[in-house]
Amino acid sequence: MHQEIETLIIGGGQAGLSTSYHLKQGGQEHLVLEAAAQPARAWRDDRWDSFNLLTPNWSFRLPGAAYQGGDPHGFMGRMEIISTFEQYIQRFQLPIQFGERVISVEPIQGRQGYLVKTQDTVFQTRNVVVATGLYQRAKKPWLAADLAPQLTQLHSIQYRNPQALPPGAVLVVGSGQSGCQIAEELYQSGRRVYLSTSSAGRVPRRYRGKDVFDWLELSGFLDRTVDVLPSPKAKFAANPHLSGRDGGRTINLHQFVRDGVTLLGHIQEGRGQTIKLAADLKDNLAKADQIEAEIIKLIDDYIAQAGLDAPLENLQVLRDGYAAEMLPELDLNQEGVTSIIWAHGFGFDFNLVKLPVFGGDGYPIQRRGVTAYPGLYFVGLPWLYKNKSGLLVGVGEDAQYIASAIAADEYRHPNP
Repeated sequence: MHQEIETLIIGGGQAGLSTSYHLKQGGQEHLVLEAAAQPARAWRDDRWDSFNLLTPNWSFRLPGAAYQGGDPHGFMGRMEIISTFEQYIQRFQLPIQFGERVISVEPIQGRQGYLVKTQDTVFQTRNVVVATGLYQRAKKPWLAADLAPQLTQLHSIQYRNPQALPPGAVLVVGSGQSGCQIAEELYQSGRRVYLSTSSAGRVPRRYRGKDVFDWLELSGFLDRTVDVLPSPKAKFAANPHLSGRDGGRTINLHQFVRDGVTLLGHIQEGRGQTIKLAADLKDNLAKADQIEAEIIKLIDDYIAQAGLDAPLENLQVLRDGYAAEMLPELDLNQEGVTSIIWAHGFGFDFNLVKLPVFGGDGYPIQRRGVTAYPGLYFVGLPWLYKNKSGLLVGVGEDAQYIASAIAADEYRHPNP
């Protein structure tokens, strides 16, 4: 089947829906293609049962529908997040087709425009907005295949709750946001937990009378533009760990040690029931401590410069992790480990776009989502333009910019 349309948006997540909203407000013909069968796929399928937003509810700022509920400083649960997306689509009657997985985007030879192919349809369109996000492929290390077959191995997107795992201890690999939250839930449920750490940082949930995210918003930290980064790869750095559960709380690896978790260095290799570990546990802890100290200083400096009345606060200093034994290896059978949760994060893949529009790291070459190819845009990626470009609090700004760029291009170059 062949179909013509002015603009296609690939991806029906927060970025695609935000762009659709602005295009509809401007009267621009468009269609959103979403591979999943229902709205909010990532929140519905890739989050565990007890998941809560990591940022306060007030930061849920889909265009035209900023959070208006009675708990702006709370943290929505997974099902409420899903419901909010469903209601957003219905409220604004956004044109979205579910179950439409895009196979390729190719330029039309001889004139502006693109052929966008799905399994059943070839779309001819003037504009393409790629809104598939940066977290498309769950990372699972090569050594997973060399471990004993009786071990239950899941990526963090497959984890649902402690009861779904077989009895026994659990090894969680990765101390970013997902790994730490899952590890905390597991040990609080009574499981023995081993946590292989990374260099991900942490921040306190609250400091000097406000949620840390409030301070990051007020201080302009989230509005930093990509040109301030020390290197291109810095845009891929892991976000600091913290939790939105039970009204929100701090996650601290030193507290994990106090609570009985065994911290490990990162995994170097593994075979059968044996995991070899790097001697970098203390380095990883130091990096997490340093990131917290840097964020605290940023907040303190902002409060002083703005002359705000915010009571001084001395955060509890924990150092239990530094006294922990640095294990060179872990015998999974001996320690009773029956499950491994790989919380290594995600990779990205834009191979569906058949144009040389990507840098050596695979990230799109663009300026605030606008590429050198007329009519080809990206939205919803971390550090697309600002620190908050990939977050609910900021994606709407970039979506509006892209919608305006599309409208301006059609004004300059109307269709014959």
